[in-house]
Amino acid sequence: MADSPTDTTRVFQQIHIDVARNSTDDFNPFHDGDKWDRIRGNPFGGPIVLGFQLESLAEDLVNAVRRAEGGHEDTALPFRNYQFTFAGALRTDEAFTTVVKPSVRRTASAGSPQVANRVVMRKGDGLVLLGHVRDTQTPLALADATLPLPAQTPLEQLEDRSVIADSGWFHKRKFMSNGNAKNLLAGSLVHQADYFDELEDCVNFPDMFPVSLISCALLERAHATGHDFYAQPLVYTTHHISVDRRLVRGLRSADALHILVSPPEYVAPADRGLVKPGTGQQRYRCLGLLADSSVLFRADLTLAPIG
Repeated sequence: MADSPTDTTRVFQQIHIDVARNSTDDFNPFHDGDKWDRIRGNPFGGPIVLGFQLESLAEDLVNAVRRAEGGHEDTALPFRNYQFTFAGALRTDEAFTTVVKPSVRRTASAGSPQVANRVVMRKGDGLVLLGHVRDTQTPLALADATLPLPAQTPLEQLEDRSVIADSGWFHKRKFMSNGNAKNLLAGSLVHQADYFDELEDCVNFPDMFPVSLISCALLERAHATGHDFYAQPLVYTTHHISVDRRLVRGLRSADALHILVSPPEYVAPADRGLVKPGTGQQRYRCLGLLADSSVLFRADLTLAPIG
């Protein structure tokens, strides 16, 4: 059982970051204990925790609150939406607390039904992450997105690390792995046996494991274009993610996941958070598809340069 989600002090050590980044193939030097100081203008003074690592912990703490309230997963609300702003970076060995507010339930008479929890992570000198986790009938992120694929193109025929003709979207192929999912959980300070237990025949991939592989896709896309990660560092500023939990619950090890990443779109400057006010941002739209083209997740992400 997870710890109480409210006001429990936690600390990530470098080993937790290493486990999380290795389990998701995230090679961003911001998280690397040997390379973080090569980043030009790095303001953080050491390696920082992965954004998806924080969100993996948030997912588990929301689940803990829902269990404590005696609630059961509402099959009429199959989409879980993670809407987060990264307000500050969390370094290794830096104490932080997380507060998950009680669930707020809205009925159909007041609009579209949903169950929502507000999440706030804080460290000594301010906010780290804040936002909401909402269960809804339909996805809130990229609800109208269409697949950027040529007609009748089997996903298995797309080359790994390739650009899709005409659309310009990048394709990255990954595979589900019980071991990697367990390591992301452990690296995120989550009790892995709540999700995987071979002796109990329990296989329950958390929402954030397949979604966390977006970082690998983004990094490989940037690397393929010659991006200099030391001279042009980028950090996440917002995540808006919708996950089809019916599909996530059915995932098994070795299932293929096809991650599609849009070309960048330049959007309004950030006015708060990790970067200086007025800093221009890049928006990426991402889709996670299963072999039959079912949409496992939709993600609308913004990144901004540091410095």
